[in-house]
Amino acid sequence: MMDENRRTHLGYIQNIIARMGSNSFYVKGWSVTLVAALFALAAKDANKNYVLISCIPVPIFWVLDAYYLSLERKFRKLYKEVVAGRVADYVMDVSSYKSHNWTSCLFSISVWPVYALIILTTFCVMFLLQ
Repeated sequence: MMDENRRTHLGYIQNIIARMGSNSFYVKGWSVTLVAALFALAAKDANKNYVLISCIPVPIFWVLDAYYLSLERKFRKLYKEVVAGRVADYVMDVSSYKSHNWTSCLFSISVWPVYALIILTTFCVMFLLQ
């Protein structure tokens, strides 16, 4: 039987996991919105420099998205450890889970296709503006 402290602890972890997922979603949304706005400026002024500027934030958003995914995976691992009873009550330290670093998440199936599509679209728009 699971005690009340463990249930509360799991609830805290679930909230963090949900927040990391939301942050990842927001980062993807902001990257698409920013690139679309720069494309609109480029089309309005027929200036491909706006498209080139969009190449700067996309990798930053990509890394940030991978970072949130790595944190989410670490907290999922912590959740499993708490369920198994191998972690003390209310411990939230995930620094020991080294296998889920942000560099390993850069090419996750939930991250790289979005940014690869944005970059591919950027190059297509640059080609069309020439």
